[in-house]
Amino acid sequence: MRKLIGSDLARMAAMVCALALAACDSTEMVDDHHEPVGAELVISGRVVASYDADTQKWTGELEVDVGEETAHIAVRFVDDEGDPIEEDDAYLEVDIEDESIAEFEQDTPGEFGGHLHGVSEGETEVTFKLMHGEVGEGHADFVTQPVHAHVHAQ
Repeated sequence: MRKLIGSDLARMAAMVCALALAACDSTEMVDDHHEPVGAELVISGRVVASYDADTQKWTGELEVDVGEETAHIAVRFVDDEGDPIEEDDAYLEVDIEDESIAEFEQDTPGEFGGHLHGVSEGETEVTFKLMHGEVGEGHADFVTQPVHAHVHAQ
């Protein structure tokens, strides 16, 4: 058997790469993982706050009264065309900076929505995370900067 020399190895590597690229027809490739460029918080069909990942800023805020809860807040992560990103193995996780002021309750763990409860008067921050994997054990694919939540006295 003949010994392979450096140029032979380079030719073989080039051939393998060429074959791999030829096998990947770009029209057949499927992108099953979309990168969010933002998020929207929707209450009763109206966007009350939106997040732009490029500027890392929110437009709008969340508001609720002490002892009350908001109507259902749908959380949508959107792609560069503004379309909601829907993945089978994704879920939502929400972090509240100060739960003595407000709490976020999901009707079903991991669902893309829930209700903001006003606990006591004040302001806190709410962070939304697009998680990947099994609920409670996944990892964050996308994390917003915090949005302001105001809890007003009645």
